[in-house]
Amino acid sequence: MLPISDSVKSHRFAFLNLIFVVINVFVFILQLTTPDPEGFVNTFAFIPSTIDFTNISTLYPFITSMFLHGGFLHIASNMLFLWVFGDNVEGELPPLFYLFLYLGSGIVGSLSQYILDPTSSIPMLGASGAVAGALGAYFAYFPHHKIKTLIVIPPFITTTTISAFFMLGYWIVLQVISGAGSLGVSSDQGGVAYFAHIGGFAFGYIIAKVIPRKNPELTRIG
Repeated sequence: MLPISDSVKSHRFAFLNLIFVVINVFVFILQLTTPDPEGFVNTFAFIPSTIDFTNISTLYPFITSMFLHGGFLHIASNMLFLWVFGDNVEGELPPLFYLFLYLGSGIVGSLSQYILDPTSSIPMLGASGAVAGALGAYFAYFPHHKIKTLIVIPPFITTTTISAFFMLGYWIVLQVISGAGSLGVSSDQGGVAYFAHIGGFAFGYIIAKVIPRKNPELTRIG
């Protein structure tokens, strides 16, 4: 299921959300054009085995890694979800709080994955943890919003409208199930950092529960 749009637009222009999209795209272009792509990734991606909490210089990847991506599909899906869900969340928060939610979710996501496998030498990269934070906040603020969704079940392609509660609830349950299934699998195989998604989503949801909505009258139940 891929989101296309939601039923209620943000009441103000989501400037920070747009900035995040632009930065992610810009950094992805740098990845594609750098003379040493592997060195670029190893320098800025999050590699658990290199983390030393007594050395601040090893902690920068907690932030830099969330602006890297593993390919066109990776960045396209992350930016699509951020574009559809992030603007409404930003509209409910003061700008600095949305900045904190986005970066904080990305950091918590990386930390969640680190706790599970601190000796892994596999680079972890992507905005998924940060974007998951926006999804968690959206799930808390707007469970009754309707999401226009693209459904692809080859050879059929169609669109339908479903509630944010169902779509995001299904998404996070899938992450939990997939994450549980990945436990015990060798980290040398790489793959999806499901617990980064879970940690980011949980952080965003908690932030939304702590900070009341600015415009509760904008909710439409249908």
